[in-house]
Amino acid sequence: MNILPIIWLMLCASEVVSGQFQLQPENLTVLQGSTARFTATVQGKWEVMTWTVNELLVLTFRVNGDMSSSEPQFGAGFCTSGVTTCVEFTISNITRSRAGTVICMVQGDFGSRTSRLDVEESGTVNILGGTVMVAEDQRVELECVTSGWFPSPTISWTLGGRTVDSNLYNSSSVAHGDSFNTTSVLTFRAVRNTTAQCLATVTSLMVPKSSSVFIVVDPKPPDWTVLISIVVSFGGAALLALLIIGIVFCCKRRKEKQPSYQNEIRRVRTQSQLSGLSPLGRNRGQVNAAYMTDAGVPHADHADGPIGGVSYIQMPDVVSEAGDYYRGVYDFTDDFGPRKHRHATMV
Repeated sequence: MNILPIIWLMLCASEVVSGQFQLQPENLTVLQGSTARFTATVQGKWEVMTWTVNELLVLTFRVNGDMSSSEPQFGAGFCTSGVTTCVEFTISNITRSRAGTVICMVQGDFGSRTSRLDVEESGTVNILGGTVMVAEDQRVELECVTSGWFPSPTISWTLGGRTVDSNLYNSSSVAHGDSFNTTSVLTFRAVRNTTAQCLATVTSLMVPKSSSVFIVVDPKPPDWTVLISIVVSFGGAALLALLIIGIVFCCKRRKEKQPSYQNEIRRVRTQSQLSGLSPLGRNRGQVNAAYMTDAGVPHADHADGPIGGVSYIQMPDVVSEAGDYYRGVYDFTDDFGPRKHRHATMV
């Protein structure tokens, strides 16, 4: 007897059966205290369905809707009222002790299906120290501590609502009993007032747990060194430029006021001519009022005329002529110094 066709028929039958019964999801992770939900879909006629958690039978469900469970936290029901092809199995207020395998079995030729259940636990998050007051540009170190988490949580930080680069903080976890405690240290430089936030999360946690502190930054006095240096540099350059311009201007004015060498020679010559002796014969001596004749008669105002039959010859004023002589001895008309003049005085 050839058994190959029989084996082939059995394999085909098993594929048909497996296609008629499904359990979803194959892997489920939930948070402790929440509700775990599994769905069994059966195509075909069935009567009884059983559910086992960690090898313990916890619930029996019949096609007519009757249910019996070992504990109130286990429940079952049709996904849609009156539709027997879909059954939902629930574990409410789940604890970590329920983590493991979940098996659904449909009596008859449907067999059983298995899913994996994982239960996570969220603990506390706290940034140590509270509000921080620092000077501007000062190095700040914040420590965030989480406790009572399973598994070890993922830690992240934000500053002012922006995610911090993971290079700025270090995180480490330590097992404590059946949970984990994690410490994360963030280091940065404060430049302005901001809010620092430490966030912890696990896979099943929809919204991360967080702790926040406010960073108050005391701005340091402005550094005027650079500005003062710039102002002094430009001020010094401006003053130097003004000084140079002033010197050039003064020299130019002085040069304009100072006569040239030729003008000076011309001026000296003119002054010499004006103060020098007049041509000979044009300067006459004045009448000597003290002159007396032999007869004791003073000379008249007009000495050229005869007085009492006696003719008097007018003599030049020696003092006046001498003064004119000495004034005319030096005449500053030569470029190389005074020039001597010879004058003849007639008596």
